[in-house]
Amino acid sequence: MEFWARILPVNPQLSWVLLLLLIAVWQFMTNKLRIDAIALLVMIAFSLSGILTVQEILAGFSDPNIILIALLFVVGEGLLRTGVAYQVSEWLIKVANNNEVKILILLMVAVAGLGAFMSSTGIVAIFIPVVLAICSQMNISPKRLMMPLSIAGLISGMMTLIATPPNLIANAELVRAGQPALSFFTFTPIGLMVLVLGIGYMLVVRRLLDSSDSADKTKANYNRTSMNDLIVNYRLQGRSKQALIMPDSPLIGKTLDELHLHSKYNILVVAVERWRRIRHIVVTASALTELREKDILLLDIADKELDWLSFCEEYKLKPMAVRGNYFSEKSKSVGMAEISPIPESPNLGKTIRNIQFQNKYGLIVAGVKRGNKLINTELGDVEISTGDQYLVIGEWKQINELRSSNQDFFMLNYPSEIDQVAPALTQAPHAILSVITMVALMVTGMVPNVIAALIACMMMAKFRCIDAQSAYNSVHWPSLILIVGMMPFAIALDKTGGIGLAVSGLLDLVGDWGIHAILVSLFILCASVGLFISNTATAILMTPIAVALAHELNASPLPFVITVAVAASAAFMTPVSSPVNTMVLGPGGYKFSDFLKIGVPFTVIVMIATVLVVPILFG
Repeated sequence: MEFWARILPVNPQLSWVLLLLLIAVWQFMTNKLRIDAIALLVMIAFSLSGILTVQEILAGFSDPNIILIALLFVVGEGLLRTGVAYQVSEWLIKVANNNEVKILILLMVAVAGLGAFMSSTGIVAIFIPVVLAICSQMNISPKRLMMPLSIAGLISGMMTLIATPPNLIANAELVRAGQPALSFFTFTPIGLMVLVLGIGYMLVVRRLLDSSDSADKTKANYNRTSMNDLIVNYRLQGRSKQALIMPDSPLIGKTLDELHLHSKYNILVVAVERWRRIRHIVVTASALTELREKDILLLDIADKELDWLSFCEEYKLKPMAVRGNYFSEKSKSVGMAEISPIPESPNLGKTIRNIQFQNKYGLIVAGVKRGNKLINTELGDVEISTGDQYLVIGEWKQINELRSSNQDFFMLNYPSEIDQVAPALTQAPHAILSVITMVALMVTGMVPNVIAALIACMMMAKFRCIDAQSAYNSVHWPSLILIVGMMPFAIALDKTGGIGLAVSGLLDLVGDWGIHAILVSLFILCASVGLFISNTATAILMTPIAVALAHELNASPLPFVITVAVAASAAFMTPVSSPVNTMVLGPGGYKFSDFLKIGVPFTVIVMIATVLVVPILFG
């Protein structure tokens, strides 16, 4: 009764703040407005109400954590552009060996590990096609692995201080309360515990996610064309040859245009591997490419009558075995796609040789289809006609340029491998070095976290892991505006007595039941709020309440704030609780009820474990 007696005579300013909060939550739920637009409207509403000053409304823009979050987006982009994340996914496919239990464990460990240093949403986006490929290879439903993927993505937010914005918000609130800042690995024991629980839980319940018709249909829909499919469709199997240029080869010093290999032998030079510093790189095989000693040529030989060994002997080449499918091994550098001429193209009626296709577009034409029939004549003499399909091979950069221009040709079909292209693949060691440097600086505390992240970004720029355009594009501005726009709520609730009211209510309800009951109630409240708004907004609203609650109990705020941060990341219960869940909804063929069936029990498990362990670890 005392609690209700305090709530009824609510002051007008608090009433306005609570009403505005309800409206904002409703807008987040209905999803009719962008989240950043809602945040900006909230700031305008606070300004018009007069409850907050302009400095208080714009306080988020001066918060170092906002800059830190933006810089972490750039660091994550560097890991993507250099292929580090994709290399981990390829390693997973290689070592899994068709063992579902092993795949599930390695998948969750890999996703949680990578997500500790970059966006969980980005990691899950990378692994969705990997999981689909594994499921297709093993002939199992994506339902059995997509849920573990999303759960591991959410758990990754509990692994390090920088893994997710709620952790940084919790840290900032502790600092504002006069407490020591959290260390880089403060959350790691909790994250590892939850990861172990998550792996064990999914191994037990994965059979509840057996295949269904909807899942099987979904799997079929997501089987995009691969490079192997294109190779089969254009009958390129067995045509790939590799050869090393020996020191006495007459090819050395000559350009591909001077050699006339295509006109003489019907041989296309698809790519040139060249030794540079400590690794092989793939260079564009254009007409002006000058060959060097020790270059490795990838050749497409359409003439089955060609004596390959005699050809190599004539030009002083050393034949090399093509290990499996060359294009699968080199898919990060060399790609292929199907194109077709636009109806208004000036190239219509001209031959491929006339328009100097390779010189103009940096790609070679390896196959032509007219209707459903393959053209077997000399490809250079084929007249370009509307409706023709051309298989082009070359660097992904050139394919993407042709794909985006749409001036002479349009992209008819491009393989799924294009999603995994890493533009700065050769810089992967430098990207890893940059991240290690950032982590070391954060762990030792030599510089503030935001400066450590800035140093990592500058290192990645110096090593060409990222460029200016990709860096700016990588920042998810709506998320930053959301954080800035929601911060005034925490200030307003504190200023109008809303936080004190919430603390009093919790203490009245469970205050006599002990610390564990209070942490349970805090976890439930945080998880419940997180059903309707993002985990970032949840942390902004709940961390001040956690600190005030600890102050009221004369206790350390650390376990209370840690509990809120973990609860904010524990968005397992619905497909709309987190973008991570939403992303796997379609590929996994899930229903809303599947998340309730799997997510609710696991949330309870995480809550019990957190409430029991946090007071022990953090006092």
